[in-house]
Amino acid sequence: MAVREEPVSQLAIWARRLAIFALLVAVLAIGIEQWGALEIIPVLVTFGAALALAVLAILVAVAAFIMLWVNGGPGLGAAVTGVIISLMLLGYPGYLGYLAYTLPAIKDITTDPIDPPRFEVVARLRPPNSSNYPGLATAELQKDAYPDVEPLLVKVSPAVAYDNAMKIVTRRKWRVFDARPPQPGREGHIEAIARSPIMGFRDDVVVRIRAARDGARIDARSASRYGYTDFGANAARVEALLDDIDDLASVPERPVKQAKPVKPDPKKPNQRAKR
Repeated sequence: MAVREEPVSQLAIWARRLAIFALLVAVLAIGIEQWGALEIIPVLVTFGAALALAVLAILVAVAAFIMLWVNGGPGLGAAVTGVIISLMLLGYPGYLGYLAYTLPAIKDITTDPIDPPRFEVVARLRPPNSSNYPGLATAELQKDAYPDVEPLLVKVSPAVAYDNAMKIVTRRKWRVFDARPPQPGREGHIEAIARSPIMGFRDDVVVRIRAARDGARIDARSASRYGYTDFGANAARVEALLDDIDDLASVPERPVKQAKPVKPDPKKPNQRAKR
């Protein structure tokens, strides 16, 4: 007589299905933002739906665990898979939530709060009334949370400082919208758009180069377009940018080797030095 196999728990199967579907929706939302197919609001709504599905998958998996504990039967693997996928999906947003709780609610970081570098070209791409620096209240919060965000003084000419800044911006593959090298009586100015590594959100960056007594002063500003906090991304971006520029300015230039003149052979009095 054949032994009848117990059916797999439907709750466990649905927990796994919901988790996989949530993962696909999250990937879709990230892809839409990376490709720039839609505005930020539909992207956030889509990603939020993915997180809601992940939470629902965990709840269904918990119900499956209870039923399997009471009634037994197969399905434990499917329920565990649903929980693992859902927790992986919820891990990064959970980390961002922790940063939002511990860091100040600011999204505009600059090395010069008194006279911040201005967004000019990219100002047309930002939401209305978001290009002006928020003010001294934001500066105080920034000073407490990110005391290392300061202007960079380098002992090179403003032209060399500008070239170094452009090298770093190009190396980071930021999209440059305006680049004006410094001239006598005019400061250097670079405007670019940086993308966040996972979601691909667009943050605007401006770099200003001015002549200083012993070289050049470099100020930078990085601001997010949406939300009330940047989770520390703009401060980290500004610090890394200025550190890399400082490293380039610290590398001494290699002197140009001059060709040594060829000594004439005494045996050939009419021989000339090669040019």
